Amino acid sequence: MTGATGFIGGHLVERLVREGARVRAFVRYNSQRTADGLDPLAPDVRGDVEVVRGTILEPEAVAAACRGAECVFHLAAVVPIPYSYHRPREVLETNAVGTLNVLNAARQHGVARVVVTSTSEVYGTARYVPIDEQHPLQAQSPYAASKIASDKLAESYHLSYDLPVAIIRPFNTYGPRQSLRAVIPTIIAQALFREVVALGDLTPTRDFLFVEDTVSGFLCVGESAEAVGRVVNVGSGQEIAIGDVAQTVLALTGSRARVVREDVRVRPGASEVRRLCADTRLARERLGWAPRIALQEGLRRTIDWVAASVDPRKAVLYHY
Repeated sequence: MTGATGFIGGHLVERLVREGARVRAFVRYNSQRTADGLDPLAPDVRGDVEVVRGTILEPEAVAAACRGAECVFHLAAVVPIPYSYHRPREVLETNAVGTLNVLNAARQHGVARVVVTSTSEVYGTARYVPIDEQHPLQAQSPYAASKIASDKLAESYHLSYDLPVAIIRPFNTYGPRQSLRAVIPTIIAQALFREVVALGDLTPTRDFLFVEDTVSGFLCVGESAEAVGRVVNVGSGQEIAIGDVAQTVLALTGSRARVVREDVRVRPGASEVRRLCADTRLARERLGWAPRIALQEGLRRTIDWVAASVDPRKAVLYHY
């Protein structure tokens, strides 16, 4: 698995180990030889993970990590959309060339299944809802452009080389252990620890999916022959405005914080994706997947994690 130290990746590692899989985590090398995203896992889980260090941009390292793998879950990516405005080349190289390296490595070693991680951001603002997998793609940020490139590379390798690739397209995943740079954790942290919840535009809608349901989607896509050669949406099928999420969090936490809009947190106008809502009929009907955790329950679990785990002094430092 690539991206094993990320938010979704760490939860996926945990689920795979719990279900008896042998997991090899390809993590970015650092001089401290730490795997930060795996550190919060229970010791019995962490001890069962084989960690291989390298960089997704080094083909030989990726190929070595893929040797002997039955299924490769590719999650490695530079994710923050605001960061992509400032470092588009880095984002493109990591997300697109990194995917190319994974596809070549999987082809070289005859991997039985490759699951490439997409994002609902590739759709841009919805032209119709719910958004099915045939919805046109529109890159409204360099990040979205890099993920479209990644998706199309995966599609091309399936069509050109018959590589057994499936593309999972999660909508907005949230839950415990997510960075405070993501919108739901930053709302919660500010509601708990500040008198003001500072956000960007409050009106765009998103389809939020609890991380346990996203992980279940990965497993279904990885196991089902129906997913090969396809893009598969996973989402709740419901949309909610960012401002309404904030109000829900305030109610759940009992916070009296004020919600305010800060210009520094607002995306460039034409870059803002105004509306996202998933059509998940393909996942439901072909793969037998369905979300199980309702938004309020997921928010309660995430609130509990933030309250127990986040340093209040750091709650003011992050924004999405």
